[in-house]
Amino acid sequence: MIGSDAIRGYNDTFILTILSEGDSYGYEISKQIRETSQKNYSIKETTLYSAFTRLEKNGYIESYPGQVTHGKKRTYYKITESGAEYLLEKIKEWQLTKKVVECFIKEED
Repeated sequence: MIGSDAIRGYNDTFILTILSEGDSYGYEISKQIRETSQKNYSIKETTLYSAFTRLEKNGYIESYPGQVTHGKKRTYYKITESGAEYLLEKIKEWQLTKKVVECFIKEED
């Protein structure tokens, strides 16, 4: 399991990538992150919801009320146009980061 410190800067990218595929809610996004990472990374609930707050404040996502399930009202999130643009920037940033790190860390055959 990867530590949260090593991956913290990519939580926004993970969330926006998932939302670029369709609207979703907290638990489902958390589940998708865990499954997509092949259970190598699990985002904490507090980290996830603080990311939602930050992304919404910056205009990258919007929230709206969803259906009531098991007595709780779900909040859904959707990516905005500026969120999609920000996601593209984050993807380019990741590609450059990966390139720089690979200059120092060589894969062994």
